[in-house]
Amino acid sequence: MIGKLTGVIDYIGTDHAMIDVRGVGYIVFVSERTRMALPRRGEPVSLYTDLLVREDVMQLFGFASLLEKEWYRLLISVQGIGAKAAMAILGTLGAEATGRAIALGDWAAIKAAPGVGPKTAQRVTMELKDKAPAAMALGGSLAEAVLDTSAASDLDAVIETDVAPVRTPAPKPAPKANASAEAEALSALQNLGYSPSDAVGAVAQSAQDAPEADTAQLIRAALKLLAPKG
Repeated sequence: MIGKLTGVIDYIGTDHAMIDVRGVGYIVFVSERTRMALPRRGEPVSLYTDLLVREDVMQLFGFASLLEKEWYRLLISVQGIGAKAAMAILGTLGAEATGRAIALGDWAAIKAAPGVGPKTAQRVTMELKDKAPAAMALGGSLAEAVLDTSAASDLDAVIETDVAPVRTPAPKPAPKANASAEAEALSALQNLGYSPSDAVGAVAQSAQDAPEADTAQLIRAALKLLAPKG
């Protein structure tokens, strides 16, 4: 499987881009957020990728970070969510906000994506809520993953399924420090004995209330939410 492409932008379409990797052009479909953050024609770019293979088509989808790719793979595992709908959700919300909406059961936020109806949005939040903690924790390892590609010297396509963080120009729908803080807060709460589902819900709510909060602030806010009522 093609796990990552590194090359230069040949052109950018309405929902895709062509990446020239040493003379070979790869058409890569991307979310709206990723498309808007792509560099100009002729400039270097690096995207994580996922190859969709069906009887009648082969399509390559590109992602600015492993977190975005992970949420794409989780989304398409839900019945009624194909690649197009998954990219629409990620393009509307971004990877971090998608995870936060699912953790909070906010299906209305998912429904805001073009082509996603209320029943499908509810199914997404129900089926993926328990998987949100693992994906959310991944965000912490990606705090340094989205960087400028100007220092990249190798423009070869890398063929692999799991790769280390790379330098890539990517959209930043939320502060990366906050993504790391959410993951660290989640880990701390689980170490204190809270269940993954309770911890991720409290951290997600705290991060939504205070997007610029650091790890300590998120932990304090989440503990208040988790404290017994009455």
